[in-house]
Amino acid sequence: MTRNLVILGSTGSIGTQALEVCDNLNINVVGLSAANSIDLLERQTRKYKPLIVSVMDHDKGKELKIRLKDTNTKVVWGIEGMVELVTTQEADTVLTSVVGIAGLIPTMKAIEAGKNIALANKETLVTAGKLVMEAARKNNVDILPVDSEHMALFQCLWGNRAEDVEKLILTASGGPFRGYTKEQLEHVSLEQTLNHPNWSMGNKITVDSATMMNKGLEVIEAQWLFDTDLSKIEVLVHPQSIIHSMVSFRDGSIMAQIGAPDMRIPIQLALTWPERCNNSFGRVDFDITKTLTFEKPDPNVFKCLYLAMTAAEVGGSLPVVMNAANEVAVSLFLNEKISFIQIMELIETVMTEHNVSINPSLNDIIEIDKLAREETMKTFEKSNQ
Repeated sequence: MTRNLVILGSTGSIGTQALEVCDNLNINVVGLSAANSIDLLERQTRKYKPLIVSVMDHDKGKELKIRLKDTNTKVVWGIEGMVELVTTQEADTVLTSVVGIAGLIPTMKAIEAGKNIALANKETLVTAGKLVMEAARKNNVDILPVDSEHMALFQCLWGNRAEDVEKLILTASGGPFRGYTKEQLEHVSLEQTLNHPNWSMGNKITVDSATMMNKGLEVIEAQWLFDTDLSKIEVLVHPQSIIHSMVSFRDGSIMAQIGAPDMRIPIQLALTWPERCNNSFGRVDFDITKTLTFEKPDPNVFKCLYLAMTAAEVGGSLPVVMNAANEVAVSLFLNEKISFIQIMELIETVMTEHNVSINPSLNDIIEIDKLAREETMKTFEKSNQ
């Protein structure tokens, strides 16, 4: 069980809920980080009294240092600060919940320092799964999934033999546009996109859920976490979000993990594994939830899911490019520069034009990510000339 925790992304949705879990379990918070939300980070620091906090934005970091000069907390900033944070000697676990590829280098450094990882940053495994899992094995580090779907798979696989597994079944809510046609998607608004029916999440992941890119990223993540071939991973739309994922076994049995759509539950188990602890979090009420339904995702509507699965099948540098293009496209959409349907169009164009590198190093991945972002912006600008 985690005793001393560092949280990367403590001001985001996962980070704030993780702090609620820490309150419930009396876990000692030794480090916190934020991109630039220093008002909330200051409040968190004064409450939890961590040894060190990190801010990605240099100027905000210097400002926070002045604000916290009456405390004993060390304030650092930039990527160097994040690395210092995750390698803090006192920490035994690092929860990585920053958004995007920004989590990759700190996660690798934490693994190299022998810290167990509670992983809520999909992009770490999407872009560098092979390297990350090799590093975890080399350094005898546990990587515990925080996502409800992967924690569900983890629980269903727990105690079972790998050779008995027939299929991993990831469930998806279908987001706000389940049942829409491609023509209807051409007219959806940003407000509609951010109105998720079941989950309260940050804007980027909420958009990814609406395009189902989020589920595509989860497929790639599951490949690496559970050392499973892509052909043995299936996605099913389950709008009630009560069954978080399932495992099908070769004897015809299927194990499903059921729980309320409350992220604090998988966060807690990632921090307490292999123990289970009491809490007052959400519970499934079968007097209310009387029907559980499933359907296959429409490939013509949720094209991002299939772009991600194509990237997974090809491998190499293509998942890096796909992820970078998605991050840029989602940012453009959130800033109302492109339409919802253009997100998938932009990603597909950039992926199609990429020359795949089969076995990229960590430095290669960082450079490919940078170039893919630049190419995505060029493609966007060209389409608006």
